[in-house]
Amino acid sequence: MDEFEFELHRVKQQLPSVQYCVASSPSWPEGIRVGFLHCLVALGTNVMASSTLVPLMGGDNEEKAQVIETLLFVAAINTLPQTWFGTRLPVVMVASYTFLIPAVSVAVSKRMSVLQDPHQKFIHSMRAIQGALITASVFQISIGFFGFWRLFARCLGPFSVVPLMVDCAEIGLPAFLILVIVSQLVHTKKRSSITQSSCRTDRSGLISAAPWIRVPYPFQWGPPSFSAGDIFATVAASLVAIVESTGTFIAAWRLSKATPILPSVLGRGVGWLSILTISGHSYSLDGFFGTGTESTASVENAGLLGLKRIGSRRVIQISAGFMLFFSIIGKFGAFLASIPLSIVAAIYCVLFAFVAFSGLGYLQFCNLNSYRSMFILGVSLGFGLSVPKYFNEHGPVHTGSTWFNNIVQAIFSSPATVAIIDAYILDLTVSRGERSTRRDGGRHWWEKFRTFNQDIRTEDFFSLPLNFNRFFPSH
Repeated sequence: MDEFEFELHRVKQQLPSVQYCVASSPSWPEGIRVGFLHCLVALGTNVMASSTLVPLMGGDNEEKAQVIETLLFVAAINTLPQTWFGTRLPVVMVASYTFLIPAVSVAVSKRMSVLQDPHQKFIHSMRAIQGALITASVFQISIGFFGFWRLFARCLGPFSVVPLMVDCAEIGLPAFLILVIVSQLVHTKKRSSITQSSCRTDRSGLISAAPWIRVPYPFQWGPPSFSAGDIFATVAASLVAIVESTGTFIAAWRLSKATPILPSVLGRGVGWLSILTISGHSYSLDGFFGTGTESTASVENAGLLGLKRIGSRRVIQISAGFMLFFSIIGKFGAFLASIPLSIVAAIYCVLFAFVAFSGLGYLQFCNLNSYRSMFILGVSLGFGLSVPKYFNEHGPVHTGSTWFNNIVQAIFSSPATVAIIDAYILDLTVSRGERSTRRDGGRHWWEKFRTFNQDIRTEDFFSLPLNFNRFFPSH
């Protein structure tokens, strides 16, 4: 017998070594500390989105501070219902970078370029974006609450999940790496005192421009305007945001030691991504308040779950309270928003690694000795990295129709969307008729997590309060 005895690692449906799962809660001091960290991570995402969009719309530091406050306010309101009535997972809602494509298209369009006053350009651009978000949200809410996404999720397996989550962690990473490189190559010590003074974080203009107390309110920029071209492009961005949020939900249940998420829970989570109910009709909360972009589940905060090994739902609710506080007390929020982006980028590089790790962990359910497995994983990962790179470097496409160009750009510039389209189709079509390869994808491991009554742990993690489950069937 060999000196060392090797044992195979067992397949684990729940990730071990998690200190607090979804239903458990840490002590209040620890919960407040980790909740504040989640708030800081979400703040960095919202600041990056507003810093990209607002200057193109003609806004100055005052408008940028107001948009950041509005983003935090709406993110807090969207996060709480997601933990109560959505997936009930520890996920934080933040601004989606996907919606920046149609938003930037509106800001640089010819009808906005004729406006000479920067403030008027900002107002009219924001109103046009609001109209597109409000209308496109009907598509997003319908996909979630009418069961369409539940049907899609029933066919999801580890083969589809792995490329989705691995490529989901690639979102925005090149931009973050550029920030890190620039911060290391530019040495301010060799510059004059005037140059060094301009690099101070308190000179960014956000702190002086932000009011002490301000409560965001619906239609604060005026009544929204509607354009068919803007709406079509925003609907495509909504589909991409749904796909990316699905990857975040799956990462969150893995990193918070929950059981595999039910298709019906994914569907209601998509429906609660950004919702406001008025007179029995549901609309986009981001569209009504005017954030410039729609909400999505934060990949970065999902990575923080793995870093801290605390997947408690209460911690995320505490972070929503912090976001609500900093959105109203503007000076405090602006002070935290002045953290150098290079520091935020370094943190994100670590957080993305945990999300990618949780995605690769699903390979334990697959048969990696199968050539079918190699083909599906290789093709989906390869296309998920190469196709978005091509569109980001050479896009958008030029067909003579701006709205169609934006639709194609929004879909094919997302690594997660391209990867899951390839993996999903290949997993359902390649050699599915052969009995020997039917179980290669590992979908049989999740069969007992299709409905609530098949595993008692599922109801503990995902059941809604006040017996609301009867309105969201799991079949």
